[in-house]
Amino acid sequence: MDRSFIADTMLGKLARWLRVMGCDVAYFREIGDAELVERAERSGRLILTRDTLLVRRRRARANCFFVEGDHFRDQVRQVVRAFAIEPFAGFLSRCLECNAQLQAIDRKSVEGRVPPYVFVTQEHFRICPACGRLYWGGTHRERMAEELKAMLGLTRD
Repeated sequence: MDRSFIADTMLGKLARWLRVMGCDVAYFREIGDAELVERAERSGRLILTRDTLLVRRRRARANCFFVEGDHFRDQVRQVVRAFAIEPFAGFLSRCLECNAQLQAIDRKSVEGRVPPYVFVTQEHFRICPACGRLYWGGTHRERMAEELKAMLGLTRD
């Protein structure tokens, strides 16, 4: 997935789920339209928006994708289909909070920084080089994978 996105303030859950899939998605809880357009231009990102007025702005028109769904699950399906995103190609490879690419970290260096049970039961850890948040493969990982499969219709009933 080579395309980078910037999501407007109305699309926080979409941004998070795209990050779950490994997509590069900038997101700011509070950002005005002018700054959003400026950041998109400066960083070469496509704007994901629900704002019909933003889509009509001359500076943004050619660099916007209008997200139609009101619910984040519909939005995820629409964006995945529109951009042919492979949902598990980069699964959980980005920080869900700040979007940075995660890096492997030595297990010994996380002792005391994660719950004792996690340290004892997990072998592999990753860290966000930007915010320092630690990640490991727990049951939440499987739940997220199942939720993603369900919202994309990849599970059998």
